[in-house]
Amino acid sequence: MPFLRFKGFAKQDIEPISQILIEEFSKFAEVAPEKVKLELLPVEQLTNSPLSVEIMMFPREQKQHDAIASAIHGILKKQGFLHIHIFFILLSPTLYYKEGLPLQVGMAK
Repeated sequence: MPFLRFKGFAKQDIEPISQILIEEFSKFAEVAPEKVKLELLPVEQLTNSPLSVEIMMFPREQKQHDAIASAIHGILKKQGFLHIHIFFILLSPTLYYKEGLPLQVGMAK
């Protein structure tokens, strides 16, 4: 955790830049690189949909989300990908379970 999920990309496009993606994400998200998970999701397009990067993570400050999106966009742009959609799916630590237990117990009763 966190997860960077590349939708519609070819493996040969993402694999060579995987290390720099992890390093840049780790720097801005302030998370250890070994915690970052990269996934490649094959997509069968039924309509015209863009290549996208889905980032599943716990919330950070807006400036961190902005920096993460900018860094990922910059890396992909250097590879020739110009029209990429990047979006965050924010997870709640009280609703994220590992081995059946929440990572963080909520304050509400």
